[in-house]
Amino acid sequence: MNLTILLWLPLAAVVAGLILPATEARFAALLGSAATLVLSIVLLVKFDTGEKGLQFVIDKVWISELGIHYKLGVDGLNLFLIVLAAVLFFASIVWSAFREWDRPRLFYLWFGLAESGVLGALMAQDLALFVIFFDLMLVPFLFLGGGWGTPENRVASMVKLFIYTLVGSLLMLSAAVATGVLAPGDSVTFDIAQLSSAARRLPVGSQEWIFLFFAAAFLVKMPAFPVHGWMPDGYRAMPMPVLAVFSGILSKVAAYGFLRIALPVFPDAAVHFQELVLLIALASVLYGSAMAFTTSDVRLILGYSSVAQLGFITLGIFSLKDTGAQGALLQAFNHGLVVAPAFFICALLAARAGGSEDIRDMGGIAFRAPVLATLFLIVAFANLAMPGSSNFVGEFFILLGVFTSKIVIAIVAFTGVALASVYTLRLFIRAVHNRVGPHVESREISLTDGLVVAPLVVLILAIALYPQIALKRSQDAVQASIRDAKALTQPAREASR
Repeated sequence: MNLTILLWLPLAAVVAGLILPATEARFAALLGSAATLVLSIVLLVKFDTGEKGLQFVIDKVWISELGIHYKLGVDGLNLFLIVLAAVLFFASIVWSAFREWDRPRLFYLWFGLAESGVLGALMAQDLALFVIFFDLMLVPFLFLGGGWGTPENRVASMVKLFIYTLVGSLLMLSAAVATGVLAPGDSVTFDIAQLSSAARRLPVGSQEWIFLFFAAAFLVKMPAFPVHGWMPDGYRAMPMPVLAVFSGILSKVAAYGFLRIALPVFPDAAVHFQELVLLIALASVLYGSAMAFTTSDVRLILGYSSVAQLGFITLGIFSLKDTGAQGALLQAFNHGLVVAPAFFICALLAARAGGSEDIRDMGGIAFRAPVLATLFLIVAFANLAMPGSSNFVGEFFILLGVFTSKIVIAIVAFTGVALASVYTLRLFIRAVHNRVGPHVESREISLTDGLVVAPLVVLILAIALYPQIALKRSQDAVQASIRDAKALTQPAREASR
């Protein structure tokens, strides 16, 4: 399995599409994204669960003077996130292909670059390469939101998003350079595996400020409270298919960064700042949940819901327990698989409400559009972590890990589960039940839209029936990621007894 082909295929397809007539550019993007999805499924099938460490590794010297390698690899940490990225980009491009866009060749060019950027950040095993892709993956979304977003505030919103993420990116860049230069050894290296080894580990003092720089960049990208200021305007501005992949996968790359880089490379700092990050995550859960049921804009309900869900994921990671971290990785996959069809369905409901995305203008279509309402119900139940869903498994693992690590934080975090039920059921009931809105047209989901939404809902049900497919493949990699940080917490716990 050649990871380079998987990485660059989406971009190569849309570049080739530049020579096609504008009306045909969508087919190049569809072909490239579909081929990428097929390759990701092949990757999943070929992945050897019994083999520890990276698989399908590509390691080529890129800039020898700086010790930078073009190194790609797959393990349990990124396997399902790669599949998630391929699924969501394909679904969003199919959704977009049934709609008309100004300058379609440029639109799909940015989409293809975005997919390659996300895949690169997920597969990169060199710290410098990770930073490059982590920054690159955001650039297409700035242009997609600024060029094809809602006319009212798209430019100002993308400028705000750019400023927030630029600060985080600069902090990450300086931290990455410092890590490679300050790491003990005879030569500079940015290889994440080498930097994670005890022989190349940084002194504790250096770890702490570098960890904070990486954490700031990841928390901004999630986003987490209180560095989420770009989120409301950014979510309002982006086109719906762009927002579906942005919310579904980009925030998960930030959570993945904690597991891939922050914990294994800076374990002492991760333990030192554990309670700080847990408190930030807890604040995100409570703030995101409270804001989600005080707004009536469907985009913001789902946006603040994502802030809360990413708070849960961060809680699981920094519980520094195997169950918590494994639940966090499963929940990252679950949330991406749920939030994307939620955005698509809300776009359909808005189209039936005269274009309004306010839930007060919706309602009353449940019996006249039963298929659409049923699909939305399944997505809503998954989002609120109804027992029997894969989200329930993920949240249960997270809360179990936090409970055995920091019991007080776990008790407070339990309220987030109840709050999720409030804002999710409020969204569902107001959007499809209650009285019919003043401009609502009650019509069933079309076949073309169903071809996008229904397969995603089927995947949600499949993972709910067999979450072990993800848990089994991620177990060894997750345990290795938190092993050193977890070991450092044991003496403190034994001393406190």
